[in-house]
Amino acid sequence: MANAQIDRPAGTAEDWTIPQGWDRYTAAEHAMWDRLFERQAKMLPGRVAPEFMDGLDVLRLSKPGIPDFEELSERLMKATGWQVVAVPGLIPDDVFFDHLANRRFASGNFIRTPEQLDYLQEPDIFHDVFGHVPLLANPVFADYMQAYGVGGQRAAGAGVIERLSRLYWYTVEFGLVRDASDGLKIYGAGIVSSYGESLFSLDDPSPNRLGFDLRRLMRTKYRIDDYQQNYFVIDSFEDLLKQTLETDFGPIYAELAGAPDIEIETILPTDKVYTRGTQAYAREQARA
Repeated sequence: MANAQIDRPAGTAEDWTIPQGWDRYTAAEHAMWDRLFERQAKMLPGRVAPEFMDGLDVLRLSKPGIPDFEELSERLMKATGWQVVAVPGLIPDDVFFDHLANRRFASGNFIRTPEQLDYLQEPDIFHDVFGHVPLLANPVFADYMQAYGVGGQRAAGAGVIERLSRLYWYTVEFGLVRDASDGLKIYGAGIVSSYGESLFSLDDPSPNRLGFDLRRLMRTKYRIDDYQQNYFVIDSFEDLLKQTLETDFGPIYAELAGAPDIEIETILPTDKVYTRGTQAYAREQARA
């Protein structure tokens, strides 16, 4: 994800890309990828959107362990015209949006340590690649990600990135999708790359699960330090793409300019409520 105020490290290109350095990964780092991959791949079937499972095969490459971005990009390009590029970590908003708008997904090239198995603050290669790339093999979601990048470039020019960042957070990172025949499924990268949140987001009584509403979502705060208190549920990837492409965001930004933020745990009378959460987990963590 992006960050507005950071300086470009030495050795990076103008677009903040760096060599992945696949040959420099250690056996322990490859083993960490394999451990995380196996754990999530066994747990996700039946919980994750079928489109994610369909795309997961794009990560099963010829080399063991951490994917080689060159080989991965070749497969993605054939599927949807996307590629994966390595960056040193968080990158500026304008660079992030430019990569998405041009169908390039920017991924960190480092992987977590055993001590960070279940939580780390800055996204690593497992979050970025396992979490995001399978859905980039889906044509509809791939188009949504590009549309978001184009929208981000416009938002940056209008000084309203914070509003749009909430759309990314509550869809790309922590979204749920409605399955008409089988309840709710996860698809957000922050969920599918986390063993704990893959369980929490669907099973725990604590969080709210609310219907997707663009204006409401863009007013809603979120948390970056723990499991989410709200999850927003889209009807389908097709509907998400349609709303993104057919909505004129300019009037929405103007409309929301004077509107107060909605506190995370709030449920509005106008919300479509799938689950009215107890918020017990968040309260317990606040007391700890």
